[in-house]
Parts: sequence; structure tokens; C-alpha cells
Amino acid sequence: MFRIIDRYIFREVFRTWLTVTVALLCILLTNQFARILGDVAKDKLPKEAIIELITLTGMQYLTILIPIGLFLSILMALGRLYANSEMSALLACRVSMSGIYRPILFLTLPLVFLAAWVTIDFGPKALMMIDEINTEARRNIDLDSIEPGRFIVDDGLGTVIYAEEINEDGELKNVFFQFSTEAQGIEVVVAERGDQRESGDDNQRYFVLYNGKRYIGEPGTTNYTIMEFQEHGIPYVLPEIIQPKINVKTMMFSELFDFQNKEKNAEFHWRIGVPISTLILVMLAIPMSKSEPRQGQYNKIFIGIVTFIIYFNLLSAGRSWLENDLIDYRLGLWWVHLIMLSVMLVIVIKEKRFLRRFLNKLSYLK
Repeated sequence: MFRIIDRYIFREVFRTWLTVTVALLCILLTNQFARILGDVAKDKLPKEAIIELITLTGMQYLTILIPIGLFLSILMALGRLYANSEMSALLACRVSMSGIYRPILFLTLPLVFLAAWVTIDFGPKALMMIDEINTEARRNIDLDSIEPGRFIVDDGLGTVIYAEEINEDGELKNVFFQFSTEAQGIEVVVAERGDQRESGDDNQRYFVLYNGKRYIGEPGTTNYTIMEFQEHGIPYVLPEIIQPKINVKTMMFSELFDFQNKEKNAEFHWRIGVPISTLILVMLAIPMSKSEPRQGQYNKIFIGIVTFIIYFNLLSAGRSWLENDLIDYRLGLWWVHLIMLSVMLVIVIKEKRFLRRFLNKLSYLK
């Protein structure tokens, strides 16, 4: 059962974690959202793919946001307790450090499992889904993507389409259509209206135009032909779907148990490193958050951010060294975790003044 103090500490850390994580997620997604909107504006993606891509990308960001958010939230929440002398009061009331750890672990363990699931299982699937959405989007960009009063250029198909208006049924009004063929060269079609029709072939569609003219010839010369028509169907072939290449980042976790393969070995240690690093950061944040009453509750935030950057840069560097076979494959990324655990032990020993007492005893013996 949760004690009152457990609920209090849990609530403080959880609120801070939620605020930090949401704030960082919004910052990261703003940049991603701008990039996706740019692709939509360039007709590289349909509007319907925006929400799905943002959701998948946001879930991937959790692999970094959960560790940094939890680490900073503990530093801020416990730092406030130290700054307001609440921690001193708790310790004076015989609340041990294990009583401080317990509510934090109740929050940490579910987040560690979430980080592990996202990194090990969902992350690779999300990358595959994003690649599939981008590939399918390039194939499905058709007349539905046309906006009235705007030229739509498709370099893959070699076409330029313009429509002055589009009615509720999706029919185009006052259409300009330019395309090129090997036999005829550049052709331009102008029509009162047009629409799109499916064909028996899944890789081909028809652009049907009504009441217009077709111009065939070479630009800048008088050698061209004009044809009038009431109905004219122009077939066009959809881009071929190229299946995304499978790499170690999109492989399932069970496929990475080939430690002789340096890329698989590096990816394996990176994926398990995220939940491990989350636990280590939590254990590191609690002693790091200790401060004197007059130091302020945010005095350790800068040090915490630097610590996190160093930790994850070491993990990234270790991953690169494993991929390039610069360190032994059996060493993995364990050495990085051991370094951070050593830092935590040093801080704990310093805070508990064990080392000072030990040195005093040595000086006394002398």
C-alpha cells in the first residue's frame, strides 16, 4: 500500500516527468511536423499520412524522451524538496532513503518496460511502417492531390497538371495537362473538364478529358499538330513500388542474436542499452539531486543535462565503434554503463561521507 509520503513523492516526480516529456516531445514534433508539411506541399505525401507519420515518429522519440524526462524530473522534483527543506524534515522523521526510492521505482519500472518495448519491438516496426507510407505515398499521389489554381509537377511521371476548379465530385474544370512521350515528344492538352478512371491493370490509370484540344510538337517551332476532341483518355503508369531495404535498425530483436556480425551486435547492445540506461539514470539522479537549502532547486539541472549528453554520446560512440570493429564485440556497450555506475558510486560515497571517514581513520593510524 502507498503511504502518504509515497503518494506525495510519486505525484511530484510524475507531474514533473509528464511536463518535461510533453515539452520535449512538442519541440521535437514541431520540427518533424514542419518537414512533413513541406513534403505535403511538394506533393510528396498525401494529407492523410500526416497524423500517422507524426504518431509513429512521436513513439520513436520516446526512446530518448523517457530516459531524459525521468532523469530531469527526479532532479527537479527532489531538488525542490531539498530546497524547501522538506527532505530534511522527512529524514528527521525517520524516512530512510529506501522510502524515497520506493515511490520513484513505482514510476520507473513501468517507464523502463515502455522504453524497452518501444526500443526493442515497436521502434523497428515503426521504421518499416514509415518507409512503407512514404513508398505508397509516392505511388498514390494522383488527381486527388491536385489543388485548384496550382501547377502540380511530377518528375517521376514527367507530367504537369493544372486545374482552375475542382467540384465536390472531384471533377476538374479548365484543365491543363502536359506530358512527354518517346514517339511524339511533348504534348499539351487543354480541356473544359477532366477526371480519373481506374483500369483493369493495378499499375495503370486513365486521365479522361472532355471538350478540349491536344497540341503535339516541339516547343519553339511551328511544327506541331492540333487535334480537337470531345472525350480523350490518356493512360499513365503508376510508379513501381520498391520495397524498403531491410537493415539492422528495422530487424526484429530475435534476428540480432548473431554477435559475430558487428552491425547486429551493435544494434543489439543499443536496444538493450536504452532501458538499462534509464535505470542507471534514475539511480544516479537521486544522489545527484541532493543540495543545500540555499542552493536552489534547479542548480543540478545543468549538470544533469551534461551528464545525460555525455552518457548517450558514449553509447552512440560505442555503437559506432562496434559497427566498425574498433572494440571487441564481447565488450559491447557494457563499459559505458559501468562508467556511469562508477560515477553513481562515487557520488553516493561522497554524500555519505564514507570516503572522508575512511581517510580520517587512515590519518589517525599514522
